[in-house]
Amino acid sequence: MKQSEGLTKLSANRRSFLKKGVMGAGAAALSAGLLPGSLVASAQGEDDGVSITKGDIAILTFLQALEQVEADLWIQYSELGGTQDNEVSGVNGGNPTYMAALTILDGDMPQYIHDNTDDEISHAAFLKKYLESKGASAVSLEPFRHLPTSKATGANQNFRGDGGRLTNLTQLTIDTSFWTRYRSITNPDFDPAAQFIQATGNFDGSNTNSLNGGRFTAIPRNDNDTAGSDPSNPPKSILPNLQAIAFTAGFHFAFIEQGGTSLYPALAQKVSNLEVLRILLSIGPSETMHFQTWQDKGGNANQGNPPLTVTDPVNNSTVTFRDLHVAQGETNPESLNGDTLQANLIMPEPTHFLDPDFGPVAIIRPTSTQFGGAVASVNSFAQDGLFLDPKTGKNTGIVPFLLRLAEEADEAKRQL
Repeated sequence: MKQSEGLTKLSANRRSFLKKGVMGAGAAALSAGLLPGSLVASAQGEDDGVSITKGDIAILTFLQALEQVEADLWIQYSELGGTQDNEVSGVNGGNPTYMAALTILDGDMPQYIHDNTDDEISHAAFLKKYLESKGASAVSLEPFRHLPTSKATGANQNFRGDGGRLTNLTQLTIDTSFWTRYRSITNPDFDPAAQFIQATGNFDGSNTNSLNGGRFTAIPRNDNDTAGSDPSNPPKSILPNLQAIAFTAGFHFAFIEQGGTSLYPALAQKVSNLEVLRILLSIGPSETMHFQTWQDKGGNANQGNPPLTVTDPVNNSTVTFRDLHVAQGETNPESLNGDTLQANLIMPEPTHFLDPDFGPVAIIRPTSTQFGGAVASVNSFAQDGLFLDPKTGKNTGIVPFLLRLAEEADEAKRQL
């Protein structure tokens, strides 16, 4: 009992010392003119006395911007393929044929799409209000909302008045190596030479016929993409080209959400204020729940069938979807080649982390700034083709704007 009391008293004294020391440092920083990373006195954490820093604000501002991007793309998916109700604004009846194609992956796909959309809208809205409550300026991406809306049945041609979007879902280049990264004993943060092959294509380590080797649409661009298919009896009533569009969407869902899965813990390591840390630690796991769901559904693409190879006549890109349920499974010893593809291995396989003497451990990966930070996230979205303007074939001005925010977020340092 005495030992316990002594430890409690020592902990309280240490905490008191840290509070006074950090608050003193904050006052000195304020008098110095609030240099980058310094403490902002206007907002204190729940109970630790550490004020929100300019680095914390930079992190929140970047996340608020990126969540707007995610909300934009998910709204497009929801309009065409999600459950249609009044909860997600802008729904216009949906596209029954595209919905049916998506149900090949899982019968609950429309509800999952709807709910993921609702989540991302809430993240962007919450972060905006939180920033404003602390006297900080939220970011508006409205100046960049001029990419075209799909012309397919169900798409909202009057979205926010003019139909303009932040993102383009019709010319995607999707890096599906996340699939093998989460099934491998190797970790990009820890193993510099780690290899991770694509989950689509020829499984030979190349980009041949993979979603990462061309440009593909994940939504019907117009009713030509759904012509000849009908929702009566999927998959039999769905033509191969529309199946490929739906399967592309399934892998894109997982690609987007695995990015958030890494981003939040990467940035949480830089946070100073306890309340801001709580925000990142609370939102981040919801992104992981999304990733887990979509990884499971993406694995159902073309299940039980021979390889499906389809060429998009508009983008002139070819993709092959294979049955991942009968693909390479776990080996003993585990492969170092990043070639484990078995569909139902949706739990993160134990991997190298910090020190090989500790042994493999199941973790989120990557969580380093280099591979999972803010700049890495923006670059991955840009390489994905999300911001391609079909008129110019180039990324819109949103990319340099987001990169500036990302650099400030990555440069944030935890203040003690």
